[in-house]
Amino acid sequence: MYSEDDLLPISALQHLRFCERQWGLIHLEQQWEENRLTAEGRLLHDRAHESGTEARPGLVVARGLHLHSLRLGLTGQADVVEFRPVEDGAAGAVRLLDRDGWWRPFPVEYKRGRPKADSCDEIQLCAQALCLEEMFGAVIEGGALFYGKDRRRTAVAFGDDLRAQTEALARRMHALYSARVTPPAVYAKKCERCSLYDRCLPRTVSKRGSVKRYLARALRDEGMEL
Repeated sequence: MYSEDDLLPISALQHLRFCERQWGLIHLEQQWEENRLTAEGRLLHDRAHESGTEARPGLVVARGLHLHSLRLGLTGQADVVEFRPVEDGAAGAVRLLDRDGWWRPFPVEYKRGRPKADSCDEIQLCAQALCLEEMFGAVIEGGALFYGKDRRRTAVAFGDDLRAQTEALARRMHALYSARVTPPAVYAKKCERCSLYDRCLPRTVSKRGSVKRYLARALRDEGMEL
């Protein structure tokens, strides 16, 4: 169990899943560079994070709900959590203040663009669900990602594999944060769309590291060291 002072942002899991160096530049070195893509995403989240709760028949919607998990060491804010009615006493269901019946949380995360090839969005959403489960004593089977380009939801099931990936990434993030060392650059095609490309310089740094490793091996072969 982590203390409240040890909690790290849920949103940082997405950075870490995309690139460990990007995560280090943002969350260890406090570097950030906004581009069109990040600006569009920020505006979308700002609108979704307008705090408040609304209710209509068969649905309670909470916006900007603060989340935390002492087990995983995470904290953050949900874009939207829908509470949907279920049968009285259903396993993993919860009671709501000033609401009759039993309800199941259903997190919804808003993203610009379209669904991604990797699982970074799903992991971020699953982390929100794990926080909600801990906070409410609930069991949450699924949630949804809303993509701005397609203007529709993509359903996400919180199966064992996704939960394991999310928990492992949370542990990895805490290990890296404790080490306080920014991971090295490793160039990949995805680097081209990163807002920190000019700060990271992945092509240059990767080559520099390769040359240093080559020289170190050559000197070791000669019985010398750098």
